[in-house]
Amino acid sequence: MHDQAQALRHLVLSRNRPPSRQTRIVTVTSGKGGVGKSNFSLNFAIALQRRGYSVLLFDADMGMANIDVLLGIPAQYNLLHLLRREKTIWEIIQTGPGGLQFIAGGSGFKDLVRLSEEELEYFADQIGKLHGHVDFLLFDTGAGLTKETLRFIVAAQETIVVTTPEPTSITDAYALIKMVKTMGHNVDFRLVVNRTSDDREGQQTADNIRQVVGKYLGLDLPLLGFVPDDALVSKAVKRQTALAIAYPDSPACRGIERIASRFLSEETVRETGGVRTFLQRMRRLWS
Repeated sequence: MHDQAQALRHLVLSRNRPPSRQTRIVTVTSGKGGVGKSNFSLNFAIALQRRGYSVLLFDADMGMANIDVLLGIPAQYNLLHLLRREKTIWEIIQTGPGGLQFIAGGSGFKDLVRLSEEELEYFADQIGKLHGHVDFLLFDTGAGLTKETLRFIVAAQETIVVTTPEPTSITDAYALIKMVKTMGHNVDFRLVVNRTSDDREGQQTADNIRQVVGKYLGLDLPLLGFVPDDALVSKAVKRQTALAIAYPDSPACRGIERIASRFLSEETVRETGGVRTFLQRMRRLWS
């Protein structure tokens, strides 16, 4: 209760002070399900938080929204409460471990495709209030290239694609990038290889997909790093506790920590503009 009250006070203070920083918008996606994307998103967000950044993790997976389940925190409110105008954006933000803020997706994302112009403007206005109040707004999208996932990929400043060494995962990751490119969208993709047996397998996987993307799509696909296959990940899931909290010294957690450090050391290629620019792109895709 004390943590929740403290988080509420922080949100109240945040909404009442003028924004003093740019918000970096990042989408995390994958070509197929079952590659550990949501687990990566959650622990990557915590790794950024531990480095002194304010992070809001937005569960944007329409079919399998599960960030609240991974955290073991019942979703008191979700996006649906916002779309029905029952709650404001500040009221649907929940607090997880280490002060990590997150928004549960729930069934609300299914209603996004049916929003009227007035409702879309309200949604955009509410999301726009986050501008400058967090350093990172991290969207964990659904797997594959649905219309909803495409909106988040294109609107964000950058997109992290999570794959594994499995051939089907590599093929689907390439297909997703190809489809976005074919549709004429300019997206800055970055690559994470999850569940590797060792660094050599991770590097080989990355080299293969980067070579194909470069040869046939003419795109550079920077590698952020590898996350080793780790039995402690499934143990953390069963405990409904983030890996970074339950097993901070685990091999997978250390891999994500290295990725976070590399991510922060790189300059964003795409123009800044934060939440406002993100919303402008979202509106164009909806029109």
